Amino acid sequence: MEDIEDLFAGGAGGAPPGFRLPLNAVGVNPKRNASKRSVSKQKDEVTTDSNRDSLAPPSMKIPGTQTIYIKTFGCSHNQSDSEYMAGQLTAFGYGLTEVPEDADLWLINTCTVKSPSQSAMSTLITRGRSGKKPLVIAGCVPQGSRDLKELEGVSVVGVQQIDRVVEIVEETLKGHEVRLLNRKTLPALDLPKVRRNNFIEILPINVGCLGACTYCKTKHARGHLGSYTVESLVERVRTVISEGVKEIWLSSEDTGAYGRDIGVNLPILLNAIVKELPSDQSTMLRIGMTNPPFILEHLKEIAAVLRHPCVYTFLHVPVQSGSDAVLTVSSKLCRTVKILFESHLKISLVAGHEQEYTSGEFRTVVDTLTELVPGMQIATDIICGFPGETDEDFSQTVGLIKDYKFAQVHISQFYPRPGTPAAKMKKVQSKIVKQRSRELTCVFEAFAPYTGMEGKEERIWITEIATDGVHLVGHTKGYIQVLVNGPESILGTSAIARITSVGRWSVFGEVIETLSSTNVATKVREEKKPPCTSDVSTCETWACSAESCCGEGKSGEACDVSGDITKQDHKTEGKSKKIEEEKQEVVSHWGFVDKALVCGVFVSSLTILVLMISIASRAFLRQ
Repeated sequence: MEDIEDLFAGGAGGAPPGFRLPLNAVGVNPKRNASKRSVSKQKDEVTTDSNRDSLAPPSMKIPGTQTIYIKTFGCSHNQSDSEYMAGQLTAFGYGLTEVPEDADLWLINTCTVKSPSQSAMSTLITRGRSGKKPLVIAGCVPQGSRDLKELEGVSVVGVQQIDRVVEIVEETLKGHEVRLLNRKTLPALDLPKVRRNNFIEILPINVGCLGACTYCKTKHARGHLGSYTVESLVERVRTVISEGVKEIWLSSEDTGAYGRDIGVNLPILLNAIVKELPSDQSTMLRIGMTNPPFILEHLKEIAAVLRHPCVYTFLHVPVQSGSDAVLTVSSKLCRTVKILFESHLKISLVAGHEQEYTSGEFRTVVDTLTELVPGMQIATDIICGFPGETDEDFSQTVGLIKDYKFAQVHISQFYPRPGTPAAKMKKVQSKIVKQRSRELTCVFEAFAPYTGMEGKEERIWITEIATDGVHLVGHTKGYIQVLVNGPESILGTSAIARITSVGRWSVFGEVIETLSSTNVATKVREEKKPPCTSDVSTCETWACSAESCCGEGKSGEACDVSGDITKQDHKTEGKSKKIEEEKQEVVSHWGFVDKALVCGVFVSSLTILVLMISIASRAFLRQ
């Protein structure tokens, strides 16, 4: 059959967001006929039935009046996709519920990274079928494993078809099975969105990656790199700031690879975004996960952005193993990929060769960022028990973690994912994998990364309610989690907090002062920005942007823009110095006339004093 996009008038462009296809334009299967097809042989985007007259009668309910339950597994990119789908559904009148039993349809957004996530999906699908709930399955599992048995008889929406979710839900509620999987264009960024947290915008900057990691199933689902343009992302940033968002998370499968398919790079995007961030630091930017190879090429530029006062000094850089032997097998990456567009013809040119990154390159990333960015916090990932991992390989991984004492390490046991090269490799014994995972966890948990913070005052950005339902969650500029007590009215604000105690995973604090846009702006104006030189220490205590501090030509590489405007003692000391300098400046600018007048006053005073002494002496002698 034809691809569904060809069924539209105008073809390749697809339907506008939320457009509802007429039933005779959508290939669907009544659920009663679902058993007659072989899913594994379906290559088309939509399951079809040759007998259109056999379609089930539509539901008696008016479309758009039903309630939807959305369950999301996996990464922040998946969360953003769910928020976009929720936004479109509510825009068409559908209600959302967090109680599965109250819903008329379940929308399950899946993750294929680990076996437990996919198992949880399967369990939820079984539960939905038992409850006779219409099901729509989205995300990486159906996109990367189309012939999965669990997906038989349910509707499916692909990762790049989220702008068609309304159509799929409507047809599914009518009793039809719909599948939309194939597409070569990215969903628009300006679709309606219902954020899980009103103060946090998860902004996907690209989909897919340039990697060829032997253990990764996500590449099967998300595909090759596809980047949004700088202009579209900047426009989205402007929009969400106007909507009151206080944190923007840049999300993708590999942030560092951004733009290599459209002739730009990550520093270009970051510099364009930080220009849009409010000068009062009311909205902060968090840069997403990036693999070591691509960030290596732009370390100084990215360090300059991380020093910007509106950017969290935090980065997630997965290493997976401290052994180069393991990395050689597990992480092969294409170093350079260039995609050229001429007219409407897309030409892909791959230059260079596949080359893995090394633990040494990872160390270079960590060492450089730690040196150039004050307060830098780095999180990483480790896979225990990758096929072929020896005791010596594991020992090198333990040594790497001990050397850096990372505050955040995500430790996973190796899970063979069907269809990946690593799934066919000889596995390490399960008991050894579990033992190594426990050992590394013990090593990691022995660190006390936040010791010494007690009594310090930090500026924090408060955006969430803690899972205990009592505390509010704020983050320092280094993205250290600070739990504070306070009314929910301070959500979405920044504040000065004094750290009262520290734990292994977070710290506790008390709010001293909440910062409004007005008083922050006043404090910024009170700061006097010195000129920047090639010496990083010259401006490290001042709130200056990369451009204002170093000029456009230097891109902020040589200056530190991590100024802390909350240090009251520094501000007071600065004011006192300023007053003394002004006094000295007044004295140094006295002219000849000023000096003559002062001398005249002095001589006159001296003459009067002599006369008074003389008169007093004469009066004494007469007596």
